[in-house]
Amino acid sequence: MAKKSIPGAKVQDRIRNIGIIAHIDAGKTTVTERFLYYTGVIHRMGEVHDGQAVMDWMPQEQERGITITSAVTALPWRNHDIHLIDTPGHVDFTVEVERSLRVLDGVVVVFCSVGGVEPQSETVWRQAERYGVPRLAFVNKMDRTGADYEACIEQIRVKLAARPLPLQLPLGVEDRFAGIVDLVEMRALRWHGEDLGATYDVEEIPADLADKAAIWRERLIEALADEDDAIAERYLAGESLSRKELLPAIRAACLSNRLIPVLCGSALRNKGIQPLLDAICDFLPNPLDLPPVPGSHPETGEAVRIERESSAPFSGLAFKVQLWDGRKHTYLRIYSGSLGVGEVVYNPDKDADEKIARLLRLHADKKERIQRAYAGDIVGVVGLKKATTGDTLCTHKAPVIFGRMQFMTPVISIAVEPKTSKDEEKLNEILAKMVEEDPTFTVTEDHDTGQTLLSGMGELHLEVIVDRLRREFNLPVNVGKPQVVYRETLAGPCEARERFERSFEDGAKNMFAEVALSAHPLPRDGGITFRNELTLPPDQTIPEAWIRAAEEGAREAAGSGPVTGYPMVDMAISLVDLKSRDGETDEMAVHIAAASAFRSLCQRGGTGTLLPIMALEVVVPDEFTGAVIGDLSSRGGKVEELLRQTHRSIVRASVAMTSMFGYSTDLRSLTEGRGTFTMTFQKFDLQK
Repeated sequence: MAKKSIPGAKVQDRIRNIGIIAHIDAGKTTVTERFLYYTGVIHRMGEVHDGQAVMDWMPQEQERGITITSAVTALPWRNHDIHLIDTPGHVDFTVEVERSLRVLDGVVVVFCSVGGVEPQSETVWRQAERYGVPRLAFVNKMDRTGADYEACIEQIRVKLAARPLPLQLPLGVEDRFAGIVDLVEMRALRWHGEDLGATYDVEEIPADLADKAAIWRERLIEALADEDDAIAERYLAGESLSRKELLPAIRAACLSNRLIPVLCGSALRNKGIQPLLDAICDFLPNPLDLPPVPGSHPETGEAVRIERESSAPFSGLAFKVQLWDGRKHTYLRIYSGSLGVGEVVYNPDKDADEKIARLLRLHADKKERIQRAYAGDIVGVVGLKKATTGDTLCTHKAPVIFGRMQFMTPVISIAVEPKTSKDEEKLNEILAKMVEEDPTFTVTEDHDTGQTLLSGMGELHLEVIVDRLRREFNLPVNVGKPQVVYRETLAGPCEARERFERSFEDGAKNMFAEVALSAHPLPRDGGITFRNELTLPPDQTIPEAWIRAAEEGAREAAGSGPVTGYPMVDMAISLVDLKSRDGETDEMAVHIAAASAFRSLCQRGGTGTLLPIMALEVVVPDEFTGAVIGDLSSRGGKVEELLRQTHRSIVRASVAMTSMFGYSTDLRSLTEGRGTFTMTFQKFDLQK
C-alpha cells in the first residue's frame, strides 16, 4: 500500500484523487483489479465473475457480480499516490457515484467497445459534468466480438456532446486484439499473455496501420493546435512535435474539460492498463491544479474560498457514511489543512463539535490506522457521531459550509416487519443507521396499517437492504410485495375556510384562529409555493410569526395526501384571510387552522395521483424488437426512440413504474435471455 511522503504542499502534485465510473458491466472493477495488481498492491488478480475481486468485498456484490457500494483504495505508480474510488454502474446505486464525484478531482470513464455510450454512461457523464470533473475515457473490451473503437468515439462526440481526443489506436480487434498504437510517441505496444500483461514489447507501428496512425496523429495535433497557441505555431510551420511538447498541451486541455483524452484496451485480457495508469498521472489533476474550493460562511452566508494547502486551516467534506463492524465510519475528503487523532473539529451543518477517535487509510474492506492526514487525502474517520453525508467539517476560527449534494427520489417501497415482536426496537435502530448510510433510502410508517415501509431506488436496491438485515445484522424479517411510491397533486383550483376554536374551563387561555386558503395546481416539478395575499385595512397589521405559522401548517398538511398518504406536490397555496381575537390567537392556533383549511380544500377540489414515470432503454437482438415493443405497449409504455445498430436495436420508452414489476424475467423470456434493459426515474406524472 502506498505510503505518504513528507506532508504539505510539496507532495500534493504527486496526489491523484480519481474515480472509475461507467455503465454496468463496462468493466470498471476489472480495470481497478488490474490497477491493484500492476502497482503491487495485490499479488493475485481476482475476477468479478468469480466473486473474487478485491474491491467487491460485500457478500451481495460477490454473489451478484456487480458493484453495490463505492470502495476506496490507494495505489503507488511512478512515484505518485493515486487515491481511487471504484463506483457502482447499476442505476439503483447512483448515489454512490454522486457522492464520490462530489469529492474527486478527476475520473476515468470506462466504455464497452461493443455497447458504446450506454444509458448509465450518459448518467454518470452528466454527474461528472455537473461537478466540472476532468475526465479520461477508456474504451474497454476491445477483444470482444463486435468491438468498434471508432464507433465508440463517435458516440462520445454525438451522445455526450464532448470532444474526444484519441491518444491510441487498437492493434488488432476482437480475438486479434494484441495491444495499442501510441499516437503521441508513434509506436506500438504489444502485450504478452504468459505474464498476465505485466510486460509488453515496444515495436514499430505495423505497415498496415502506419497510414491510419499518421492520419489520426495529424487529427490529434490539429485538435491541440485549436487549444494551444504554441502547438498551433509549430504545426503551421510544419515542425515535428515531440512527446515532451504534446503532453503539457493534452494535460491543459483535459484539465479545462475542453478535450477528453481517449485510450483503449482489454482489462480482462490484461492489455492497455499500464498506459492508462500513465495517463492518470500525466493528464488528470492534482489538488493544486484545481481552483480554491467554493463555500459559504455558516452565519453570514457570504462566499468563502478555501485554498487547497496543508498549511491552511483544516476543512473537509464527509461524503459517505458506512456501518463497519457495528461502528459508524465516515469517509472524509480533506480539502485544506491537516487532521490528527484526538483533535476536535466543528460541524457547522449540525452546529456541533466532533472528536476524531481514529483516522484510517482505506483499502476496500481493510483499514490501516494513521495518526494524521493532510490536504488532498481521502480517509476514514471513526468517532463522528452527528456527521452525515454532505456535512462540512472545519475549525471554529475558519468556519465554512460546502455545497450540499443532490440525491434522487425513491420510487419503490416494501413493507417489512420483524419475525418476532421483541426485535421491533432492534429493527428500528438498524434502519435508522442504514438511512444515515444511504441518502436515497427512506423509512416511513404507514398511518393506516402501522407497517414499516422501506423506500428505495429500485427492486435490487431494496433486495440488497433486506439481505443485509438478514445476513449482516442477523435480523430475520417478513417482507411484503413491492409497492410504488406515489405523489398527489390538486385536481383543480379550490378554496376553503376553517376555524379553530377551543375554550378551557380551568382558567387557561382560550384559543382561536380562522384561516382561509386558496390553491391551484402548478406544472410538473413546480414544487409547492406559498404566498401571503391578505388584504388588510391601513391601520391593521398581522404578526409575521402568524404568517409563518399559516405556511408551516399548510405545508405540514401537504406532507400527506388524502388519497395515498404520500406527499402532495406541484401547487400554489395562498393565504387569503386570517381572523383573530385579542388574547386568544397565537401561532399554534393559526398553524392548526391553516392545516385544517388545507385538508378541506383538498377534499373540495379533489386530488390526482402522480405515478413515477421511468425512462427505459432496452437493448435487444433485431429479431426480438417487435415483441419487445408490443410488450411495452401492453404495459402502457410510450416508445420515444428506436435506434438500429449492427444486429441489435435500442428501444427507448417512458413507462409507469407500476407496470414494470418483474420486467427482467419477462424480458428474458421474450428475448431468449439476450435482452438487457436500464430503467431510471424520470418524473412524477399522471397516468396518460
